[in-house]
Amino acid sequence: MSASNSIGIGIGIVSAQRMSFDTPLQFQSGAVLPRYELVYETYGTLNADKSNAILVCHALSGHHHVAGYYAEDEKNPTQGKNPTQVKNSTQEKNVGWWDNMVGPGKPIDTNKFFVLGLNNLGGCNGSTGPSSINPATGQPFGASFPLVTVEDWVESQARLADRLGIQQFAAVLGGSLGGMQAMQWSLSFPERVRHVLAIATAPRLTTENIAFNDVARNAILTDPDFHGGNFYQHGVVPTRGLRLARMLGHITYLSDDAMAGKFGRGLRAGKYSYSYDIEFEIESYLRYQGDKFAAYFDANTYLLMTKALDYFDPARNFGGDLNQAFAAARANFLVVSFSTDWRFAPELSRTIVKSLLHNRRNVSYAEISSTHGHDSFLMQHEHYHKVMRAYLNNIASEFSA
Repeated sequence: MSASNSIGIGIGIVSAQRMSFDTPLQFQSGAVLPRYELVYETYGTLNADKSNAILVCHALSGHHHVAGYYAEDEKNPTQGKNPTQVKNSTQEKNVGWWDNMVGPGKPIDTNKFFVLGLNNLGGCNGSTGPSSINPATGQPFGASFPLVTVEDWVESQARLADRLGIQQFAAVLGGSLGGMQAMQWSLSFPERVRHVLAIATAPRLTTENIAFNDVARNAILTDPDFHGGNFYQHGVVPTRGLRLARMLGHITYLSDDAMAGKFGRGLRAGKYSYSYDIEFEIESYLRYQGDKFAAYFDANTYLLMTKALDYFDPARNFGGDLNQAFAAARANFLVVSFSTDWRFAPELSRTIVKSLLHNRRNVSYAEISSTHGHDSFLMQHEHYHKVMRAYLNNIASEFSA
C-alpha cells in the first residue's frame, strides 16, 4: 500500500456507520442469511437529485475505511514536534487504504462526488462475517458462514444503496477483486450504474491464480490452530497459516523489478549466517508483512474472499462467451491495467475491452507503465492519477454537484 497524501489536505476525520438488514439474503450457493449488518463510510455530500454517488468496492483485504482517519487516532501531531516527527505521526494514523485517491481535489474528488465505501459480507471489519455471533447459536458463525460470491456482494451493496436513497450510481469502481464487483454491477443492475471503472482486474482468474489461492488456503486449512474454522471457541488464531498465506500473496502482488529494486540480495547482517534464520532483507520484509496481517485479519474471511475470486466468471453461464455475458451492460467503462502486473496481466484487461467493444459499449482503456506490479492500483502514480482524474471530471460534468 502506498503512502497517503498529507492528512492536512485530505478528508480528515471520518466515522464508520452501520446498517442492519432483516430481509433474508439468498446466496448464489443456495444458503440464506436471515439478517445481517453492513459497516460503511461516506465522504462528500449527496446532491439534490442523488446523481453524484460513487461506490468504491474493496479488494481482498480491504474494507469500508477508504479515506481519512478516525478521531481516536488524532493525537495533536504538531504540538512540540519537529517537521520530521509530524510527518511520522501522520503516517501512523489509521489512514484509509485509498486516501491518495479519494478526497477534496483528489482524482475521486469529494467536493464533487458523494463516495460510499463498505466492508463486504463475510468481512472482518464490522460487517456480518465468520467472526460475528450467529443469533441461532450464540457462537461465532465460523465455518458455518456461507461461501459468498461477487454476485452476492453486489446484491447486498444494492440493498444498502436502496436504504441511502441512491437509485443509480454515477460510477462504481474498484481494483482487483473490487474491479470484479464493479463489472458485476453492470450485469446485475445495468440500469443502476452509469460508469464502471475496472482497475487491475480480470474477467476471471487464470488457472495459475486459482493455484496460488489454493496454496494460500491450504496453509490456513492445515494449521493445527484452525480447528475446522471454529478456532474462536478455542481461544487461538491460525497465525502460522495466515502468515504463510499473506507471504505468498504478497510475492504475487509485487513485480520482480520492484522487489529487486527495493531489496535486491541485501543481507541484514552483511554476511551469510549459514542458518535458516532471516538473512536476506526480502525475507525480513515478507515475515513482517505476514505477522502484521495475521494480527488483524480473520482466517475464515481470507478463505471466503479467495473463493469469491475463484468463482467470479460472468461468461460461465454463457458457455464461456464473454461477449454474451457483457451484452447486458449499459454503462460506460474505463479499464486500467499496469505493465508489470503479472497476476492480473494487461492482456486480461484487453479481453474485457474487446468484449465491451463487441457490444458497442463506450470504453476507454489505459495501460499504465509502472514498476509496482499488482499493487500499482494502490499507488500514487502520476500518470495513473491523471487518467482517473480526467475520466472522473468528465463524469462530474454530467451533473450539478
